[in-house]
This record gives sequence, structure tokens and C-alpha cells, in this order.
Amino acid sequence: MSPICIYLFGCLAVIFLSHHRLLYSVAAVDFLYNGFQHAAHLSLDGSASILRGGALQLTNDSNNLMGHAFFDSPVRALSGNNAVVSFSTAFVFDIVTVGHSGGHGLAFVVAASKVLPGARAEQYLGLLGKNNLGNSSNHVFAVEFDTVQANGLLNETNGNHVGVDLNSLVSNVSEPAAYFTDDDGKNISVTLESAQRIQAWVDYDGSTKVLNVTIAPVSWQAGRPHRPLISHVIDLVPIFKQDMYVGFSAATGKLASSHYILAWSFRTGGEAQAIDLSRLPNVPKPPAPPPSMSTVIKIVAVSCVATLTTIVLAIASALWLRRRAILAETLEEWERDHPHRLPYKQLYKATKGFNNSELLGAGGFGQVYRGVLRRRRSGEVVVAIKRISSNGTQGMREFVAEVASLGRMRHRHLVELRGWCKRGQDLLLVYEFMPNGSLDAHLFGRAGTTGKPPALLAWEQRAMILRGVASGLVYLHEEWEQVVVHRDVKASNVLLGADLGPRLGDFGLARLYEHGADPTTTRIVGTLGYMAPELTVTARATKATDVFAFGALLLEVVCGRRPIDPVSGVNLLRWVRDLGARGDLVRAVDERLNGRYDMEEAKLLLWLGLMCSQTRPEARPSIRQVCQYLDGEMEMQEAAVLVFSDVVSSFDFGSLPPTLTWSTCNTMSVGSLHSGR
Repeated sequence: MSPICIYLFGCLAVIFLSHHRLLYSVAAVDFLYNGFQHAAHLSLDGSASILRGGALQLTNDSNNLMGHAFFDSPVRALSGNNAVVSFSTAFVFDIVTVGHSGGHGLAFVVAASKVLPGARAEQYLGLLGKNNLGNSSNHVFAVEFDTVQANGLLNETNGNHVGVDLNSLVSNVSEPAAYFTDDDGKNISVTLESAQRIQAWVDYDGSTKVLNVTIAPVSWQAGRPHRPLISHVIDLVPIFKQDMYVGFSAATGKLASSHYILAWSFRTGGEAQAIDLSRLPNVPKPPAPPPSMSTVIKIVAVSCVATLTTIVLAIASALWLRRRAILAETLEEWERDHPHRLPYKQLYKATKGFNNSELLGAGGFGQVYRGVLRRRRSGEVVVAIKRISSNGTQGMREFVAEVASLGRMRHRHLVELRGWCKRGQDLLLVYEFMPNGSLDAHLFGRAGTTGKPPALLAWEQRAMILRGVASGLVYLHEEWEQVVVHRDVKASNVLLGADLGPRLGDFGLARLYEHGADPTTTRIVGTLGYMAPELTVTARATKATDVFAFGALLLEVVCGRRPIDPVSGVNLLRWVRDLGARGDLVRAVDERLNGRYDMEEAKLLLWLGLMCSQTRPEARPSIRQVCQYLDGEMEMQEAAVLVFSDVVSSFDFGSLPPTLTWSTCNTMSVGSLHSGR
């Protein structure tokens, strides 16, 4: 044989082998599962499993499940010329729902991987997720059989439909589940979750790019309908990779059904083999439906009347006894000696059982509820009810005695205490209701009782509020029958009436002693930033400690800043003091006022705030002197010196040193404050 012949023969052999390899690579895939008992070449994940009877269960009727079943080997989806290989599949499914409605559905899937990244349950059917809907990198083709409509978001016709999905759950085409009769072409609706066996056929012609989807109940004797439910031209080239996996996916959500595949046939390059419907496995029977209402009524009427009556009486008795126990009161003898006591039952009803819907606010010393007291003469009266739980560190009797005494106080700048009630270790204080909420809410924009942030207070309103609070403190310290030390003067305890008139409230921490007597020591209470430094040493609340707290309030209202900034930790007193030392005092005024304030009055208020906040209690003015300054009866003294101690200003309030020295002090003259802008 000549060399030329040998060369030609070799070329022919190479061409033959290449052609044979190409034919092998696109060789048809053809398989048939008449039931899945002992089935090989299946990959299951999620809730998917093969039941003993041979049915492939993708999900049971539990909530929020996903189940997947794929043929184990990839299928060649694109031919050598990058055309989609024709394929055909037939399968029988059964969706069983217990109750009136189930969900969500199942789908025949062709995907680039047996693992579907980002897949979620519910309306996503275990195919995709919210974050990858429509991504071209998904490479997912599905025919869905959906039993829940997704509120118009996914182009679904109703809650019982068949749809075609490409890389998304927004169906390219969707039709109500049905089939067409062969003789007259009548459209017959099919309920997917009716617990009946339904056969589906999905055929794709790679040359014409036509997709046909057909369904019919297995019980329909005519076999496969001639007219498909969906016939649509779809180009799958952008969707398919060279190798793809075929299988099924199903999911449940808040609504749940059991999804079964009973048989499956698949083939590329030709029509799928016919399924032997006589060999279909059975699915577990759903629980028997409950008896009809008429049957239940008859049974109850005949055999359970006496039992039902007994149960109703027992429940009614239990509720009555429970309510009686809730509202029961056991008064100690000493409680009867104090006026203004209100029955617990009345306060319980006024707050709707201390319901959270009536909660106005909460703090470290209790919760405040809105209540409506019903009086025969005055009708309905709106009140604020504070609920304080005792920790047993002080005698409840003494506490109630002092609170009851406070109930006799009457002043236009004090919140009126309408009454009190003790029940167990709980003390309930009833105050008049202030519709505009607290000064704190108006300064810092927190929502009040109306649910909306209140408007920013103007300068004139702020000055009026401060004069009112000072007037109320004068009454407490000097004008009532006993000295009352409030111990908790702060913005959140200044309440505003309908006319924004201020009233100092919350006397839960107040202490009383006789005029001319010395106050006794007690436990340290109050709010950081308002507490006088000597409290950590003496543990004795005095009028001077209230003046210190009022000084912090003065600075807070003028500057629009908290005494201790909760974010930065800046100390307001030290900040204002430093501005004053630099001759720039009015810079401390709330910048939200945009310069709309009286400069001289601002200097006066800031100076008073610093005077009241001096370290030495004896250096602070009395509250009456503060009122005189505010009313113009006294003027700032040029020679006055404000005294502050660096030791105290940097003092850690969480510790209690054995001594406190006053030797190292910072001083500031009034003249330096006057030199400010």
C-alpha cells in the first residue's frame, strides 16, 4: 500500500472516530420509573424521601419545607452546534392537603446543578430565592404547578395554575390548571391539590423552540389530550448549559401540602416512554375529614349537654374567682388612717387591667399608665397612675404616710396628687393627667401622648416654665407646713398642661421634715447629672440638693442639652463653665433657637444655673433667691465668685470616698460671665 493510501486511510479513521465521539456525546437519555421503590440513580435532598410503598415524597404537610429529587447524571442539553436538544418528559403527581387550603406547589426542573443556591420555601418553590430572582447566572428552567397565588408579584393567574419559569419565579406564561377534551375542545378545570393523581407531559422541540405542557387526571380515560394547555415559543439556549440536571422541586410555607411524584419518564431526542398507570404506587391516606357540623350538634345534644354545662359553669366560676383574687384587697389597720386612698379595683378598671395600650412611660422607679376614673358627680376624669414596686429597703408604712401627706398640697405649679393605693408590695400614685407630656419630650423631640414629636419650645416658653418650676420648689421648701425635698427634680418630671404651664410632679422619692429641723440620712437616689456631689458623702437630701438639681435643669432648658450626654458623655455643667471662663457664655444657648432669644435673660439664666451648681452647698442660693433673680427683684453681683471643685467635678458617683476635700477649687467671677457675647 502506497504512503498516500495509508495517509488517506488514517484521515478517514480520525473523522470516523470524531463523528462517533460526537454521536456518543449527544446520545439520547432515556429512563422510566414506574414507581420509585428500589429506584437507582436518584439524588434526594431536603425533605424528599422515598416511601415504603414506592412513592417519591418531596414534602409532607409540615410548614416551610423544601424537597428536591434529581436524576443523578447530567443530561446533554446543547448539541455540537449550540442548539438545544429536544426533550420529552411525563410524570404523575399527587398533591394532598389536609383541611381547606394548602401550599405552595411543585415544579419540574432543568438546572445546571443539583444544588439550587439561594433557594427558599414558600412561593419560591425551592427553586430560587428573593435575592437571585431573574439572575441570568441561575440557569434554571421550570414548569411549576402552583396552588397559592403570590399576590400578583409573580405573574400568576390564580391560586391553581401551571406556569413556565426562566431563571425566575415571574412566569413567562401562566395558565389556570385545566385540560381540553378531544371531541369538542371544552376546557375542563383541574384542581391541583385535590388529592387526585394527575399526569403531566412537558415536550420541547429544539428545532422549532416550541414548548408544550399538557395535564389531565389519571382518571380521564382518553389518555393524553391532543391540545396542550400551554404551547409557547421559548428559546432555551441562554438558559441551558451543555450539561443540565433534570428533576423536581417542591416547597411549603405557612400553608402546607404533601407533594408526591408517583412515576416519571424522560427522554432526549424523542418522545418519553408511556407510564404504566396500573403500577402507580399509593400515597398515604389523609386523615378522615371531621364529622359534619350537623352530626357534631346531634352528638353534643344527645350525649354531652350535661358535661358541657358543667364545663361552662366551671370556667365561669374559675374566671369569677380569678377576677376576685386579682381585685381582692387586704387592708392593714394603719392604712385606714391616711386620706386619699383609692380602691385597687377602681384603678385596675381605670387602666384596663394595667394594659400596655395605656402605658405612658416607664423608668427606673416604675411605670406610668393613663387611666379614666368614673365619678358619679364629675363623670369621667383622666388621670396618670404611677405603679411603684417596693424592694423592701424602706418601710411601706412610712412611705405611704409621707405620700398621703403630700396629697394635701395645692399649688398651681405642682402636679396634684389625687390619691394613692397600696396592694402587697406595689404602691400606686394617682396624679392629675397632663396632656402635653413632659418637658423632656419637648426639649429632645420624643413622641408624647399623641404619638407625634412635640414642637420645639420658644425662648419665652422656656423662661416661663423655669419660673413656674422655681415657684413650685419655693412652695415645697418654705411655704408648706413641712419642708418637702423633692429629690428628683429633672426635665422628665416637669409636666406641661394644655397651656404649656409647668407642673413639677412625681413625688415618689420626696422626703419631708419639720421647718428648722435637720434632714435625716437616707439611701442615695436620683438621676446622674442632677445629683449634688455632697450626696455621695452625707447621704442627706436637703433643700440645697434640690437647688443643685434645679441648676442642672436651668442649664438643660437653656442649652437644649442633657446634663450628661448619653452618646458623647459630655458634662453640661463643665461645658458651660468652660465657655463662661472664656467669655463666650451665650454660645451655650440652644442653637436650634436660631438666635431668637433675649441675650440678657439668657446670661441671667446661665449664671443662675452655674450658681445653683456650685460644689459647696452653702455657696448655692436658696430657691427663693433664685425666684427673686428670675423676677428681677435681685441683680447679679459683679463681685460674686462661683466656686467649683475639680475633685468633685471629676468624681465617680459610683464610689463613696471616706472624705471629700474642698481645698482645690476653680473660681469664676460674674464679671467674666458678663464679658460674653
